[in-house]
Amino acid sequence: MSVETSAKEATGTEDDVVLEVRDARVTFDMERGESRVLDDVNIEIRRGEVLGVVGESGSGKSMFADSLLNAVVDPGQFSGQVIYHPKDDEPIDIHSLSPSDLKEIRWEEISFMVQGAQSAFNPTMTIESHFWETLNEHDYDIQEGMERARQLLSDLYLDADLVLDSYPHELSGGMKQRALIALSLILEPSVLVMDEPTAALDLLMQRSIISLLHRLKEKYDLTLVFITHDLSLVSDIADRLGVMYAFEFIELGPTEEILHHPSHPYTRALLNSVPNLATVEEEMKPIPGSAPDPVDIPTGCSYHPRCPLADEKCLQEDPTMLPVDDEHEAACFYRDEARDELPLNYLTDES
Repeated sequence: MSVETSAKEATGTEDDVVLEVRDARVTFDMERGESRVLDDVNIEIRRGEVLGVVGESGSGKSMFADSLLNAVVDPGQFSGQVIYHPKDDEPIDIHSLSPSDLKEIRWEEISFMVQGAQSAFNPTMTIESHFWETLNEHDYDIQEGMERARQLLSDLYLDADLVLDSYPHELSGGMKQRALIALSLILEPSVLVMDEPTAALDLLMQRSIISLLHRLKEKYDLTLVFITHDLSLVSDIADRLGVMYAFEFIELGPTEEILHHPSHPYTRALLNSVPNLATVEEEMKPIPGSAPDPVDIPTGCSYHPRCPLADEKCLQEDPTMLPVDDEHEAACFYRDEARDELPLNYLTDES
């Protein structure tokens, strides 16, 4: 199954695409068979947007993030292409780069913020040492780089002197997370990929981080790829949402469209399972069944074993992305019927 976004069609120019993923697949050879953890993904990420990527645990979100930076670990095998479009240079196929060229792309052009700030920092080094090491490794001017570090920490409402002199364990979870954001941006990348950046934080700090990310995006002209299982959280910052299921994208569109007019049965079920103030507890429903085994993905539509609308066609044919509205696509034969037959349990303007 593929996702073919309409960035070029909407803008009429390739310049608005910063990352282009073509037929991306990641497999692992296992004793019981080939495990597919990313399944022929095609998507274009637009320059300057915030793309939210959501789905259940094990849906392929983190593997998608790793693929964007050519960071799939052995023995994983990647096939396909990830094309980076610099503003003033020729397109670059990230997965064809030599180790030295890849080093220049990572952190300097595309930065990756890993899940969990505590595990990202070396506990034996001060926060300043982490910045210094990164700048030195990429041959950046240390003095200029540390001035930028102080500015970034200040932008994140942190006392730069206090944070830089501290060891990771001396900072709160929220402070560590903000320091990690600053470290991710120290080499002035164009794109920041974040894998569950707020997962270990309380709700108040999560909302604070989202607000700060929005301000940083505007100030530093960033493209953000925000990967999370928390649909309600990412909806506060994302311009578009991509919903993943069974290692592929099954719905993609503007955030408001996905939230108020979802067309894939899985997206509707996912929204019905998310706690919200407009739904009484008794009406919140977990999605029945379980996500597919990567070694044994169902034929046809991968969601059909859990879908109330599935019929023989769904068992036999694998739906590609089909148009719903402008820039809104869903990989479902019954995307129109889903809106009528699978009600949402919270108030929307859906008609």
